[in-house]
Amino acid sequence: MAHRGASAVREGNSASAEWRNAVDRARMDQEERHRPEPTDAWTPELWVQDDEPSPPRVRRAGESTPEARSKTKRTKAKALPDDVTGELVEASGARRAPRLARELAIAAQAYESGRYPDAQRILKRLAEAAPTAAGVRELHGLTLYRMGRWRQAKVELEASTALSASPDQLPVIADCERALGHHDAVERVIDDLRRASPGVEVLAEGRLVLAGSLADRKRLPEAIAILSRWEANRARPKDWHLRTWYALGDLYERAGELPRARALFQRLVDHDPDFFDASERLSALR
Repeated sequence: MAHRGASAVREGNSASAEWRNAVDRARMDQEERHRPEPTDAWTPELWVQDDEPSPPRVRRAGESTPEARSKTKRTKAKALPDDVTGELVEASGARRAPRLARELAIAAQAYESGRYPDAQRILKRLAEAAPTAAGVRELHGLTLYRMGRWRQAKVELEASTALSASPDQLPVIADCERALGHHDAVERVIDDLRRASPGVEVLAEGRLVLAGSLADRKRLPEAIAILSRWEANRARPKDWHLRTWYALGDLYERAGELPRARALFQRLVDHDPDFFDASERLSALR
């Protein structure tokens, strides 16, 4: 989705903060859950195969463990997708590209393992060496985003978007603006996203960010109106449906519509008892 979303402007342990935390985690994961197939877009998780199992993802931005750091030593890089290799060749020349590709594979492994500072150190060098490589700038931006470095993440993701002409990371850019308190900019970016006509999952991510921005400004009826179109139950909901229901449940609770909030959290628990903290939220509403 996963950022720590807009932790820079969160309000203690309120329901607002809980929703934002959940939506933040979802936002951080959106490039893993919803990215198109590798032939359509660059997916860093395809690049590296460890000799040992990967360490668990570190969920706190910037946090790393000795066990995680110890596994940075040796990785086997798979062949990069042709378009990423082509970007590196074009950006840095055929002689330098193989070395940069190896470093990019190592950075991707660090990112996948949740070792964001390790990934960022490598990606900063790569972005300077190959500034026109969209894949490098994208991964660098996502890494900075997960570290809570909103301004720098926005710069990198805007560069990647301009280079690739893909709208996939516009919701992340909008969320950076939200974290910085630039709510007018959030609305402009989401307008750009709508005009780009991306996939349904990317649009859903954009709606969550926009609703969150409105909620930050206490405009709860408008935030609810943005998401309520997708409130109806479904026999086989997609992940974005679940996250929309969670956000709506939180908004209804904050607006004092407790029966509707309770119904949505109950539905979430029925579909997935481990979905974020839906079980705890439901218990608190009983």
